[in-house]
Amino acid sequence: MPPPSPVPARILTTVTGADVPVPHSRHLVHLQFRRFAGCPVCNLHLRSIVSRLADIRAGGIREVVVFHSTATELRKYTDDLPLDVIADPDRVLYREFGVEAGRRALLDPRAWPAIARAVGTELAATARRDDRPAPPSRPEGGRLGLPADFLITPDGAVLAAKYGEHADDQWSVDELLALSVGHDRATTPVPKETRP
Repeated sequence: MPPPSPVPARILTTVTGADVPVPHSRHLVHLQFRRFAGCPVCNLHLRSIVSRLADIRAGGIREVVVFHSTATELRKYTDDLPLDVIADPDRVLYREFGVEAGRRALLDPRAWPAIARAVGTELAATARRDDRPAPPSRPEGGRLGLPADFLITPDGAVLAAKYGEHADDQWSVDELLALSVGHDRATTPVPKETRP
């Protein structure tokens, strides 16, 4: 199922209670659908986003990350992320954008290297006792969610979309930035704090 285009305007509320407009009047929105709160593969990917956040913001892009977990559960794992994190435990947005779940999320061999790296990273963090909770043994909404990425223009058009075929199938930061290059958008310089 293709994403809605134009994307209907709405205000999403982050797990910290901030309002986020989608689409955004001055920025492209990278709306990314992740899996569950504490997902090791998602955490690894989001750390790569955070490490390049200055480049992403300089490209006029605002990150909005959706999980199929409750806000309470998400806050355990995302409090230190400088991203707009949205809880969608009823999968309303997932259905609207056609984001699926399936066994291939974990059974596709292309996901296995990332799963191994992510689990290793989480085990090392637990061994260091760096106050990060371990991934949940029974995640809300299950383990079989698939990722998806959408780049949405200020007028609500979907500039690009990617539906993941397995748990580690999403845009890299370089792919995201390449997709945004040359897009004629009326943006203002992106401040460090990207609240509306």
